[in-house]
Amino acid sequence: MTHSDLHYLDAGAIAHRIRTREVSPVELTRMILERIDRLDTTLHSYARVMREEALAQAAAAERQVLSGEPLGALHGVPIAIKDLYWVEGAPTAAGTTVHRDFVPREDATAVKRLREAGAIVLGKLQLTEGAFATHHPSVTPPVNPWHANHWAGASSSGSGVATAAGLCYASLGTDTGGSIRFPCAANGLTGIKPTWGRVSRHGVFQLGASLDHAGPMARSAADATLLLGIIAGHDPLDPTSLPEAQLSLPDTAHDLRGLTIGIDYAWSTTGADAVIVEALDRALRTLTDLGATLREVKFPHVRTVVDEWETNCGVEVAVAHAQTYPRLAAEYGPALTRLIEIGRETSAMRYQEVLLNRAAFRGQVNKLMSGIDLLIAPVQPFAAPTHEQLGALAQDPELNAQLIQFTAPFNSSGHPSIALPGGFTAGGMPIGLQFVAAHGAEAVLCRAGMAYQHATDWHRARPLD
Repeated sequence: MTHSDLHYLDAGAIAHRIRTREVSPVELTRMILERIDRLDTTLHSYARVMREEALAQAAAAERQVLSGEPLGALHGVPIAIKDLYWVEGAPTAAGTTVHRDFVPREDATAVKRLREAGAIVLGKLQLTEGAFATHHPSVTPPVNPWHANHWAGASSSGSGVATAAGLCYASLGTDTGGSIRFPCAANGLTGIKPTWGRVSRHGVFQLGASLDHAGPMARSAADATLLLGIIAGHDPLDPTSLPEAQLSLPDTAHDLRGLTIGIDYAWSTTGADAVIVEALDRALRTLTDLGATLREVKFPHVRTVVDEWETNCGVEVAVAHAQTYPRLAAEYGPALTRLIEIGRETSAMRYQEVLLNRAAFRGQVNKLMSGIDLLIAPVQPFAAPTHEQLGALAQDPELNAQLIQFTAPFNSSGHPSIALPGGFTAGGMPIGLQFVAAHGAEAVLCRAGMAYQHATDWHRARPLD
């Protein structure tokens, strides 16, 4: 491997090279910064590059390597942070103009834990306004590195583009209706939406507090597992974080013997593009080859919870933005304005109906998952939508409901999911699949993701030189 190939190594692999002194953290960080300079004027994945801070961190990391000090799991590895997370001293706009001057005095807990593991923060990654559907009109949206005319994913678009293009080794994203899984599918990445509460949301701007999930995005299941193990765990600063202090995750996995994987073929394929169905069928064959037992299941009816996701999120985002909306309404873009207005206009009785339906659905998914280890489904029914197709989706509530039918239900239920590359379209665009597990069963998800990627190489494809 030449020096120029280092930008596409896994985070775990580059951490090993740093520990063995094959790679200098300073040289590595300079190389990635130079790559950002060269490519991101076109890709627009970064909201802010923290050049001087990153180089200072790299120099400190190098001194620790040379002095023989104990090193963290990501020591000297350059990563990047979705601009929804607080980073001490760095403006954190959350994709908005109303927060453009907000400078946190502390790191978000997840960022702090990555720093404690030795990671170098390169900068803040671009996202949609407030982490909802579209970018603020003043923002240039990130560009999919596989093809500029195709969607880069939803709110964690900058995280997806930067990680796929080798502009960082991994990143943090958030997922309220699919915004880790959509950009992973669009950019050929692996990402984990953990169990709700598994990763602290302290220091993360809210979209919908009870729907928001913080998690890692990476180029492999092994890397996503590595990052999840670092950022997960109880946080007294987040009263909703799960009580478990530590998450036990596998280091490697090569088979799936002993696991039962559920598939509701009718639900997973109805309305799906043929290439999505082909990818699902191919994955099912791989899973059985790995020793898993497949079981046909009946997934709960999802249309109500999908249709009500926007109302649920709207009420919560209206609360989250109460200090700035409607006072600064003129500074908001049309999509986020519409969502906030939905929330402000929803009656208490209607909201209670939504919550009751959501609780019933969560119980139904819990019952289903009690009989299987994993559920497999697509990330989305439409393969690699173009910007033109997305424009049509935005105008058609039925198509929009189809888009989120495989993602939003698991935000409402809080179940963990891992998104994985599952193939390519005829035009060379990535396709995403996902595994879903019971609450708290991230170890099973990570095992399945690593075993699947041990048997396949979709995740090894790269969009650029």
